[in-house]
Amino acid sequence: MTEDQIPDPTMLSTGPSDASWRLILAHGAGAPMDSPFMEAIAEGLAERGIGCDRFEFPYMAARRDDGKKRPPNKAPVLIETYRQTVAAVRRAHPDARIAIGGKSMGGRMATMLAAEEGRNTDISAIVTLGYPFHPPGKPDRLRTEHFADLTLPVLMIQGTRDPFGGADEVPGYTLPPNARLFWAADGDHSLKPRKASGRTEAQALNEAAEKIGAFLNLQ
Repeated sequence: MTEDQIPDPTMLSTGPSDASWRLILAHGAGAPMDSPFMEAIAEGLAERGIGCDRFEFPYMAARRDDGKKRPPNKAPVLIETYRQTVAAVRRAHPDARIAIGGKSMGGRMATMLAAEEGRNTDISAIVTLGYPFHPPGKPDRLRTEHFADLTLPVLMIQGTRDPFGGADEVPGYTLPPNARLFWAADGDHSLKPRKASGRTEAQALNEAAEKIGAFLNLQ
């Protein structure tokens, strides 16, 4: 398999198989679906009765096969992989409501898929964790042009110190029309706070899972 081929999705499923909500969670650019961050969020959702289905984009699946690091696929491949994963989850859980989202790049691809699908979609909500609003140090290169096309409810969980978009800049951006923004206090791009803050990474990730659960249960 090459890094541009789109294989049948291999997923890690967590939480009740009959959950009323399932969140399809995509990884970020540099870490796989079973990274500590992804594990913590999935387990936190399971504790709250929410199913979570994680998957890997082709370049990451290829790295798992041969151990060689490679850059992410182009956006069309990433989005189509996400689209096929949504279809697979729907086949496996025909009665569940489906949310999509992810960490950093994975969250961006979820929003781009939803923007493409518009109102003709089987998706009910979106969750982003550390949305990459712009490359670090390049606030002029915003990745928000598709936000106006998002019609679904969106929960954006962002660290206040995130170099991809922190609390001193994101409130000035035009967010998706139905977006809710939650700030992880003193969090970096992975929501991790500094030790001096008095908070722990585990607290931050548990708080994120709590916010996701509350958000979905309101939809």
